[in-house]
Formats: sequence, structure tokens, C-alpha cells
Amino acid sequence: MDNQLIIDDVSVKFGENTVIQNICFSLIKGEIGCLLGPSGCGKTTLLRAISGFEPILSGSISLDGEEISNPQFLKPPEARKVGMVFQDFALFPHLNVENNVGFGLTKSSSSFRAKKIKEMLSLVGLANISKRYPHELSGGQQQRVALARALAPEPEIILLDEPFSNLDTELRSQLAFEVRELLKRSDVTALLVTHDQDEAFAISDKIALMNGGVIEQLDTPYQIYHKPNSLFAADFIGKGTIINVGIDATGLLANNLGSLSLKSIPNNVGNHVKLLVRPDDIAFDALSDTKLKIVSKSFLGPNYLYNLSLDDGQTVPCLTHSHIDIDIGDELPVKFDLRHVVIFNSN
Repeated sequence: MDNQLIIDDVSVKFGENTVIQNICFSLIKGEIGCLLGPSGCGKTTLLRAISGFEPILSGSISLDGEEISNPQFLKPPEARKVGMVFQDFALFPHLNVENNVGFGLTKSSSSFRAKKIKEMLSLVGLANISKRYPHELSGGQQQRVALARALAPEPEIILLDEPFSNLDTELRSQLAFEVRELLKRSDVTALLVTHDQDEAFAISDKIALMNGGVIEQLDTPYQIYHKPNSLFAADFIGKGTIINVGIDATGLLANNLGSLSLKSIPNNVGNHVKLLVRPDDIAFDALSDTKLKIVSKSFLGPNYLYNLSLDDGQTVPCLTHSHIDIDIGDELPVKFDLRHVVIFNSN
């Protein structure tokens, strides 16, 4: 299958600072990608380069087989078939819903424009409020209008820049699912920029995890979560803890975590390793002889997140049902499931 978007060895420089370096990334038609990472990692700069608002220092960007950026050429943003959904939705306050959606169709015939607006409003479930103005809409409705407006001109790619950052947590989770469904139904290629891993996991088929202007790991959400390829990825993704631990030839750990399967230990590690331990690797077990002291705990509604002390002084997380309410300073009986812990060389 042909790639719809190709980012080939792209670098961007601001003054003397190279803010993104040698980025390679591609999306096939209908695929949803994500640029995920902390603030300042270069993800928004790369999005601006794709949309035509930022020149590139080296490499090239191609869209649907056409090269649209290289160091000698920059196709203007308005000439690129790119749809944008912004953080603040950027709806026109003086236009109602249907005219916001049809804004990019001014060169089309009136009959095509009317048909396309109706189609888009039906797609996003807003046909019954087409005459309302942005100030009369909820945040979720504004988000869907913005997406419908971006989809209406039938772009080759949709770029979404932190599209849920202005919404409350519950609405963000709901809309992430809705947006993915709408994009998939439209069979449009899309690229999301976010610092929120939950959004990235909910929407994306492929994630480029960025750090310091480079791609740290490019993979599916499942692989990035369960098989991070670096300490940065392990630390940034999920709610785990990285601990240092000695290990002998049989896999026995030099603390009270237990032992690892020899099959799970990489050949290149020495007798000291770093383990990524996530809350779901440690479970409450009332019958267990292993008891760990509770250092702290956080109430999460359906769950408690406990922070437990190992006998070497390091701490590990444990997620339990919230009915298991044990005081800080007491001991929690637990069992360890080390089949899925991620192991890194401590060197």
C-alpha cells in the first residue's frame, strides 16, 4: 500500500538551534498517526513543517506522491490539501455551524457546497443544530464542527494540534473515541500532536514518541506501552517505576520481588539491571506471605494506587480495588507477576 505522507530525513533549525533532526516517518492512506512527547520535543514544529508554515533545513516532505517541502522549495500552505483542527477550534464566531463547516468550500458550486455541508453535519451528528452559532455550542460540539470543517474540502491529510487540551477530562476521553471513529469512517489520513498518552493510545494506529527533536520510538500504541525500547520511553509512557536491582545466573533478584524467567532476560545485560515495574505487575493477594510496607497511596475512585517499599528501600506501585483500603505505614500482602516487566541494562 502506498504511503500518503512521507517525512524523509527532515531537520528544522531556529537560528543556531536544530529543533528537529533527521526525522523519518510515514503514514498510509486512512492511517492515524500521532506525534507524542513532552513540551519542547519538536512535535508542533514538525506539524507546522507538514502544513507549510515552517521551512525545513534538510530532507523532504511528500503528500500523496507529491513533494511539498524540501530545502529549496516550500509549497504554500493554502496550496496544500491539508485540513487543520486547532487547540481552540478556531471557529468563526459570526458564522453559524453550517457556514463554518462550508467555509473552505467557497469555490464550489452552491449545490455541491450545500450537499457537502449536509453530509459533514450528518457525519458528526450535528444536523439538528446547523443554525446555531459557536457561542451556543458545548466544547464537544465545537470540536465536532471544527473536524467537519477540516474534512469538508476532502483533504489528503488532517492535522490535529492538541485538539482536546481545552476540554475537561471526561469529555476528552469521550471525544477521543468519537474522533477516531469519524476519521476511520471518512478514510482520511490523520496526524495528531499531543503530550497526553491516553489520547495518543485512544486515537492512533501508530505513534512517533519524540524527545529532544528526534523520534525515540516509532511503533503501535501496544508495542510502545508494553515494549518500550529506551529508558525515556519506559519512564514517559504509563505509570510505572524504574528500579535498579541485582540479578544472579538463575534469574533471582536481589530484593524481595522474586525471580525472572531466564527467557525474558536479554543476553547483553550484566548482573545489574533496571526493571520497569508497572502497577498491574503487582497485585493484592490476601493469602500471600510477601508483605510490603505502604509508603503512600492515592485514591482514584474505583482504585487505590499504593506506593510500596521493597526491602532495599526502593518503591514500586500497586493498583488495587478501592475497597482494599489499608493505612499508610501498614503492610500490603502482594504477589508479583514478573512475566511482562521490561528489562534494561543498567550500564
